[in-house]
Amino acid sequence: MFSKRIGSAAVLAVAGAVALTACGARTSPPAQTRAQVERSDTAADTSLAFLSGTAKAGNAQPKTGDWATGADGTPNSANQQVARRWVQLKAAPAGGLDPVVVNGAGLTLYRFDKDTAQPSKSACSGECAKTWPPVLVTPASKIFLAGVRKSAVGTVERADGSLQVTIGGWPVYRFAKDTKPGDTNGQGVGGTWFAVSPKGQKAVEQGEPSEPGTVATGPAATSGIFFDGKNFADDEASQGTSGSGCRNLARPGVTSSISASGHLKLWSEKDCRGRSVVIDGDVADLGTVGFDNTAASVFFG
Repeated sequence: MFSKRIGSAAVLAVAGAVALTACGARTSPPAQTRAQVERSDTAADTSLAFLSGTAKAGNAQPKTGDWATGADGTPNSANQQVARRWVQLKAAPAGGLDPVVVNGAGLTLYRFDKDTAQPSKSACSGECAKTWPPVLVTPASKIFLAGVRKSAVGTVERADGSLQVTIGGWPVYRFAKDTKPGDTNGQGVGGTWFAVSPKGQKAVEQGEPSEPGTVATGPAATSGIFFDGKNFADDEASQGTSGSGCRNLARPGVTSSISASGHLKLWSEKDCRGRSVVIDGDVADLGTVGFDNTAASVFFG
């Protein structure tokens, strides 16, 4: 009898705790929910699928993601679930800017001075977001990266609950008046809109000094994607290799650009012999370091 009373009391105590928890859930949302809009995701969002290379090389489905268009031909104006399946972030030249980040359709992406990066927060909504459509994804989206480091990419929750891609903490957008690859009509608009660089800085004209902090000083790379074409071209072949120490390239003497997450050493002959050069991170044109169509092996670490 005594044990039954103890059991009954325990059940009542648990039930009371559950009732209090439920009541609290109705009156005070969890701290994680309250802080969601203000979070800073300069590190990559782990719920997204990050893939090295371009959407084309990754066999993305036609008429989806950055390739989705509405009846008027406007990019990403189709069914939003289809348009948000994937986005591509690729370093490339556009107009007189080099490098900038473009999407899978080759359209330039921008950042807004009235936004903040720490924490990430967008100040563009309503009519502003019609002129400057935010780059949006869902938690299940794929993000293809070519010349943009995964560590620089994240998301921020907008006021309407959608997820916007960030680079270096800065929310990124397209410009409605850019209609074809290479357009940079949004550069400098209002003195507050600028094409975004692969690290989140404002892109600059070729020959102009970069913003402070644009020199890469990252850790040693353990992998790299070696593109046959300059500017990480997705219409030409590429090869990847990873590991530690010396690695011979399967196709030597054809590399013109490299996407890597840190510094590595290129060699002109197999087994890390011959002429060499050290690069730090992504290089859109190996000709700038005198190594175009030269690399035969690479040393990681």
